Amino acid sequence: MADEIVSVNEFQVLARQALPKMYYDFYAGGAEDEHTLKKNVQEFQRIILQPRVLVDVSNIAMSTNILGYTISAPIMIAPTSMHKLAHPEGELATARAAAEFNTIMILSFSASSSVEEVAASCDAVRFFQLYVLKRRDIAVNLVQRAEKSGYKAIVLTADRPRRGRKEADIKNKMNLPQLKNLEGLISIEVFSDKGSNTKPYTNEIFDSSFCWRDIAWLKSITNLPILIKGILTREDATKAMEVGAAGIIVSNHGGRQLDYTPATISVLEEVVQAVGRKVPVLLDGGVRRGTDVFKALALGAQAVLVGRPVIYGLAAKGEAGVRKVMHMLKDELELTMALAGCPTLKDISRSHVRTYRDRLQSLL
Repeated sequence: MADEIVSVNEFQVLARQALPKMYYDFYAGGAEDEHTLKKNVQEFQRIILQPRVLVDVSNIAMSTNILGYTISAPIMIAPTSMHKLAHPEGELATARAAAEFNTIMILSFSASSSVEEVAASCDAVRFFQLYVLKRRDIAVNLVQRAEKSGYKAIVLTADRPRRGRKEADIKNKMNLPQLKNLEGLISIEVFSDKGSNTKPYTNEIFDSSFCWRDIAWLKSITNLPILIKGILTREDATKAMEVGAAGIIVSNHGGRQLDYTPATISVLEEVVQAVGRKVPVLLDGGVRRGTDVFKALALGAQAVLVGRPVIYGLAAKGEAGVRKVMHMLKDELELTMALAGCPTLKDISRSHVRTYRDRLQSLL
């Protein structure tokens, strides 16, 4: 069929057609010049694959284990905001797709469905993403609700003491709806004006004083493991280990916070080396192909998170679109593993990729 979708990237085109410009820009846009947004994708393209031949690849095994939970492939769903702006069923559709795919969905703090609604939608392993607000009682409330609803981990997003400057949202006068998880706890109506309410809202309620020493407080209010999302350097990876993080997510917030930070794939290896494989390291940002997943695994990631492609699939075709995105990435990864001579995930090694830095060093 001429209109058959053959790559994940095609869902972005369909999403742009389906969504109002304000909502598409909200999902697709990045901070300021969008340099980091673009680099997240482009840096994958600078990594060359080095396959092995004459290997028995008649059976390819892709399942893996994250914090004790088995998933069908090393591809998870990243926390992304307000899915109901993309589709009426919102996070419930995304959660069902994740369950069908047998992977872990990280529910966003800024979801348009509540912690409880998503938990009741289907039987699956889920993590909950947390921002810490000035009112610490709200964090306590959310963490306790997530724990009671069966979520298996807390993902602390650490790279947002203030909201990044997204110029498209300012131009579009993007206004956030009331966040479902905060109903009865805090209202955003007081922050609405004639322009966008996103920046004044988040800057007013987020706790910009939250720092490394406060991780001890967070650990004191939950029995769940805590992963720290937003790590980009060896130094911060080391600090995350020192405060007892159960996992690290290499992320620059999809290029939506501080522009001109490095692409996540370009710093992944540095973080992995600092951690020494003591805890899982996950990669967030720029994954659009199965070859991208393979490259991240070769550089030490245990799994990748997929954000925008999930939203684009949801906007284009609802739950079926999310399922299609995830299965396409898995199928491409399976093909890449076969063609690269890697029948299992453990067979994927650093020698299977050649980075731009590798090529420069070979010239010295």
